[in-house]
Amino acid sequence: MAEEKTTKVEDVIAETTAVEVTEETTAVEAVEVNEAQANPEQFLEEFNWHNYEEGIDPVDDEKLVEFEKLVASNFVDTLDDQVVDGIVIHISDRDAIIDINAKSEGVISLNEFRYNPNLTVGDKVEVLIDVREDATGQLILSHRKARVIKAWDRVISANETGEIVNGFVKCRTKGGMIVDVFGIEAFLPGSQIDVKPIRDYDQYVNKTMEFKVVKINHEFKNVVVSHKALIEADIEIQKKEIISQLEKGQVLEGVVKNITSYGVFMDLGGVDGLVHITDLSWSRINHPSEIVELDEKINVVILDFDENKSRIQLGLKQLSKHPWDALGEEVKIGDEIEGKVVVIADYGAFIEVVEGVEGLIHVSEMSWSTHLRSAQDFVKVGDKIKAQILTLDREDRKMSLGIKQLSADPWTDITSKFPVASKHTGIVRNFTNFGVFVELEEGIDGLIYISDLSWTKKVKHPSEFCAVGDNLEVVVLELDVEARKLSLGHKQTTDNPWDKYETEFALNSKHTASIDEIVDKGATVKFNEDVVAFIPSRHLEKEDGNKLKKGDEAEFVIIEFNKEFKRVVASHTALFKAEEVKHVKAAVKKAASSAAEAKPTLGDANDALQALKDKMDGK
Repeated sequence: MAEEKTTKVEDVIAETTAVEVTEETTAVEAVEVNEAQANPEQFLEEFNWHNYEEGIDPVDDEKLVEFEKLVASNFVDTLDDQVVDGIVIHISDRDAIIDINAKSEGVISLNEFRYNPNLTVGDKVEVLIDVREDATGQLILSHRKARVIKAWDRVISANETGEIVNGFVKCRTKGGMIVDVFGIEAFLPGSQIDVKPIRDYDQYVNKTMEFKVVKINHEFKNVVVSHKALIEADIEIQKKEIISQLEKGQVLEGVVKNITSYGVFMDLGGVDGLVHITDLSWSRINHPSEIVELDEKINVVILDFDENKSRIQLGLKQLSKHPWDALGEEVKIGDEIEGKVVVIADYGAFIEVVEGVEGLIHVSEMSWSTHLRSAQDFVKVGDKIKAQILTLDREDRKMSLGIKQLSADPWTDITSKFPVASKHTGIVRNFTNFGVFVELEEGIDGLIYISDLSWTKKVKHPSEFCAVGDNLEVVVLELDVEARKLSLGHKQTTDNPWDKYETEFALNSKHTASIDEIVDKGATVKFNEDVVAFIPSRHLEKEDGNKLKKGDEAEFVIIEFNKEFKRVVASHTALFKAEEVKHVKAAVKKAASSAAEAKPTLGDANDALQALKDKMDGK
């Protein structure tokens, strides 16, 4: 019932209002009609044509400008994604209500204000209109997005203007650090932290530092900052001042900035210089860390620099006297000294006699042996050895040493130890195409020519007969003390089997064997392990006219034997040819005697001889 009464009252009010508006309109129109009819000329002069064309009354320009200012200051266009300032008017357990002078207030989750736990009502905050109206008609705002947009604007501006910004180092990452700049995560490369190499990155974590924005990648939203750039800018003036005062020979104090395998980088107060490893110490060193340590303060001398003085060469050893200048005069040629092996090369070894003073022992001075060997066979790095000074040049700072001079020359009594025809056992040290070098003892080497290796074998290369390191029995054949040459033989340690073969296989001796191989122009027959005879093709013919083949066993007669060249030639054909010749000669002799008795004529004799000749020729 109450609702129906309310509805009726509203209807009555509406009707009454409509009637009043209609009456007023009618009255005005009546008045206007009456005024126009009463005084038409005046009505036309005073008629508001602007109102007639535009449908509104003209507005004063000053009032219009004032109105636009009020709208601009109090009205927010929620259609544009722009960052605006809002005021916190209420804070609940989860949200903050923000007034931005729009149709309605906006809501922002308190999670976006975690960085600001002291947020209170009345604080001014930056917001971005995220959603104009949600399902409930509520205006949704974002403080986090507004901060990001504003932060990017500030970062871009800092990059363009070179402005110094503050950043919070959040954590360490691969190759550098992550820095919070205006709420944006920027990358700080390790090389951009300081002018000197950083060994402990963790010392910068959770610290606020000043940075310079050096690079922005808009595509990937990456920001790179540098702290080193600020330091370099601070020391640039100081650097120019130092460089302008640099002179060769000047001694400066520096700090060890970095140590590499080839040298040490020094910080001279904003200017870097390099001390090469060879300029650290007069003595040889394997690594600069043996001399200096990181962050160590030391004095260095300027050796050289380029025209721009950007590359400065420094020295440390030059601050002390050269060891050669300090070498006592009592050190002379022939003295025995003790030193440490510092470097080994194929040709010899360098011995440090005193710190910074080295001498060379050539490999030829390490042993009396004439056999070529490497220095590694005698010494190794770090060994302490004794040697004799052979040469000494103080001006050129060179010294040569020898080890073998500390022991007696084995060739002084060579004739008594290794007389000619004496037998010994040596070690095979090396091969040549023409022979074998055998070491009888340290410093005593002899040569066995390839022809003196075996009585029977034809050796093309010594490696076919023996190997390096083998023990070999030898006989001294020749000895030249002045030339230090020793000629040896191995086959001479045994009897020459060809002396026996010379009798066994004498000319015209007969032997039975099988054809071993058919070769060019003949065949070979193997009588024993040492004796292989050659059978010419014409001497392979059998009595029936056929020739011997491989594997055929037959009797042979020796027709040639050469002990020197180990050449044996045999024949099978000569066996029956010789018998035939023997019979023919006997017949000729008998015929001749018979003819002499009968005193035949010359013609008869010729006939008899011709018959014999035809018989021999097989006619």
